[in-house]
Amino acid sequence: MRTLLSLLMVFLAIGGVTAADRPHVVVVLVDDFGYGDPGYSGNTMVKTPNMDRLAAEGVRFTQGYVMAPICSPSRCAIITGQYPARWKITSYLQTKIGNAACGMADFLDPKAPSLPRVLKDAGYATAHVGKWHLGGGRDVTDAPKFAAYGYDLGLGTYESPEPAAALGLKTTPWGPQDKLEPQQIPRHERSRWMVDQTFDFLKKNAGKPCFVNLWLDDTHTPYVPSDAQKDAVKKAGDEEARTNYKAVLAALDVQIGRLLDGLKGTNTLVLFLGDNGASPPFPRIRNGGLRGQKLSLYEGGIRVPFAAWWPGHTKAGVVNDKTVVAAMDFLPTLANVCGAKLPEGYTADGEDVTAAVLGETPTRAKPLFWEYGRNTTSFAYPQDAKHRSPNVAVRDGNWKLLVNADGTGGELYDVVTDAKETKNVIADQPAVAKRLTEAAVAWRKSVP
Repeated sequence: MRTLLSLLMVFLAIGGVTAADRPHVVVVLVDDFGYGDPGYSGNTMVKTPNMDRLAAEGVRFTQGYVMAPICSPSRCAIITGQYPARWKITSYLQTKIGNAACGMADFLDPKAPSLPRVLKDAGYATAHVGKWHLGGGRDVTDAPKFAAYGYDLGLGTYESPEPAAALGLKTTPWGPQDKLEPQQIPRHERSRWMVDQTFDFLKKNAGKPCFVNLWLDDTHTPYVPSDAQKDAVKKAGDEEARTNYKAVLAALDVQIGRLLDGLKGTNTLVLFLGDNGASPPFPRIRNGGLRGQKLSLYEGGIRVPFAAWWPGHTKAGVVNDKTVVAAMDFLPTLANVCGAKLPEGYTADGEDVTAAVLGETPTRAKPLFWEYGRNTTSFAYPQDAKHRSPNVAVRDGNWKLLVNADGTGGELYDVVTDAKETKNVIADQPAVAKRLTEAAVAWRKSVP
């Protein structure tokens, strides 16, 4: 009954309830956030009670994916609801020379479909707070401003067209802390500041539905906690890197708790996930034992913590281990939930997974595709050959096939029964392997 009521509320919102009655949406995207980082995913190195609370009060997806094992294309898929290769973003955006070497654009084309623009057209106030990394910074000085994508407010990091002064106008956050700009806050205070800006935006736009990208960067190396944060988690025998990792994750968890507490009693949907798998140190631990890591198409690079929190609408405490969901599903899903219209002529690579957000277990209709590594001289890969994957992948039902773009080097796994990708069954399933190889190679050829 409760689920039917929730669905009815969504349909009523789409059918004509005023914009002010539609839910706020906050997309919390955590940089380099491993599948095993939250306590609810099995982390025993440090407790994360607030992330655990978010999952316990909402829906947790064990088969949640991002569309790239590295930041920029992963973020592009969230914004556009499409494969990032469509927009010539297949690795991290960097200098103009580096982008050209990888066959990439210098920034996300403002003509691309845009989630904030879709919601803004439906009456939402829109903001981006935190890491952007879809153009701007380094020597890319002509990247479009946030408004070009439909944001009313843009508070970016240095890898954006409009860095916020408090986050550093030209200085990276991970450099020497005694070399920060005068107005720049220390790295260990960045997430607190970003959560504060989210609350401030919601307050200033009271009476309107709001959409906020809250894109945090705590768990990107190097870890730079405060002395107090380190003291709170330090244990005898821990090496410095382990202490710093635990301190940063625990401090992030505190800010997630502040966010949930501040949103309590409001009509707010929070979507919580990482932008790609964890990087060293501790990649096997941080990725929950999954094969691969950041820069790899094995599960550890693209399967991430993924949860939806919407008190009064989602079923509390649901662990959905059946539905395959993807970050590029956000645009069609949120258009449905928020009563917005999709752009004219829009081709959605993602799917509307509203039912999954509300606690049901729908089956994905279409396969998912990935690529990483077009220019082997310009891309980074895991140093351990075991975790360096072929450069194209497809997930269809229980099957996941990895293959090189020329059709060689195929590997086939049943990632429902073998999530750690330990048994390559390509020799045992020739028909499946042939079908998925042809699909993966054809898809790779179909994008720019």
